[in-house]
Amino acid sequence: MAFKQLDLIDPILKALVTEGYTTPTPIQAQSIPLILEERDLLGCAQTGTGKTAAFAIPILQLLYKNKTEERGPHKIKVLILTPTRELAIQIDESFAAYGKHTGLTHTVIFGGVSQLHQTNILRRGVDILVATPGRLLDLISQGFIDLKFLKIFVLDEADRMLDMGFIHDVKRIITKLPAKRQTLFFSATMPPEIQKLANVLLTNPAYVEVTPASSTVDAIEQSLYHVDKANKLSLLQYLLKDKEIVTALVFTRTKHGADKVVKFLHKNEITAAAIHGNKSQNARQHALSHFKSGNLRVLVATDIAARGIDIDDLSHVINFDLPNVPETYVHRIGRTGRAGNTGIAISFCDAEERTELKDIQKLIGLNIPVINSHPYPLSNTNFSTPSAPAQKPSPKRSRGFGSYDKGKSRNFSGGRRQSN
Repeated sequence: MAFKQLDLIDPILKALVTEGYTTPTPIQAQSIPLILEERDLLGCAQTGTGKTAAFAIPILQLLYKNKTEERGPHKIKVLILTPTRELAIQIDESFAAYGKHTGLTHTVIFGGVSQLHQTNILRRGVDILVATPGRLLDLISQGFIDLKFLKIFVLDEADRMLDMGFIHDVKRIITKLPAKRQTLFFSATMPPEIQKLANVLLTNPAYVEVTPASSTVDAIEQSLYHVDKANKLSLLQYLLKDKEIVTALVFTRTKHGADKVVKFLHKNEITAAAIHGNKSQNARQHALSHFKSGNLRVLVATDIAARGIDIDDLSHVINFDLPNVPETYVHRIGRTGRAGNTGIAISFCDAEERTELKDIQKLIGLNIPVINSHPYPLSNTNFSTPSAPAQKPSPKRSRGFGSYDKGKSRNFSGGRRQSN
């Protein structure tokens, strides 16, 4: 199937050609027609499946087809609520790319920076607003944002909202939305509280699921290194001697750990920067832009800060620390193997992380292949994990679209899935 088979208008098709998009991913192919029918939608999809385009493209088309000449500032007709600044910026950039020929206006608001620039844009009026919860509530309370003309509400990364403690802010925002609206709800996982929220928000929604969160993208080659905690930095330096690791996104569990890794890499003349909650927004965007441009080889991040990082050509993800929530492993490694590329995910595991490893492998239904041939083996090797032959992960990466689960499109009501 090609995008032109989805009955998209010429201004959007023209933009997609410019972006190099020809074939929709499964979640795009399933979601776009349903959203164009103005149905509520519950989408269950992990990172890297093309979720942003799945809702941005049809939203732009619906607004464009219903566009009228407005006197005075444009009214906010679409609100996309997302948990982090990085993801909000990425979504806003996507609307700019896909909607460049539509004449529709958009902006992004988030905390951690002065609100003056944001409020100046809001005074001029926008059609589409992308926002994080805290700044949105703040500007609503100050009278800068009026949602009474809203037509479409998108709640993105709902499970991450719960993880980050934003669920109460989300519920406050919902009370300020008009009752009559189209709602699009996306989450990689569906814990009970998120399920309850979906039941409240959605009216007879269609359900689309692509690549369940318990599985990992087939295009990602995974490997595991058992190593003493004290030797993790040395092992990282050893691996980065391999020039086939063009770019690496390294995950640590803590902000302090991220800074420690960057300091070590700088000392060993490896270009790196950290992004985490203690960094200013400007510092985070500066680091991310330099990483995307190739001026930085390594970006070290905590999970919350990394949400929204969207880099098509990221070759490697390295789990310096294993996450204590197994689903987070899936999100992390999904930062590579995007846009149809293959990717490589390397994980370190010390003696204190055995439980995390067990939980991850249970979730993904896979024993991650172990690389035993390296200079820093774990002192206590009492692991039941099978070993893989010592080999360097292949750097070859294919273009085109990767392997995704076929997915299903169903009605969803009252917490029960029903076939169409």
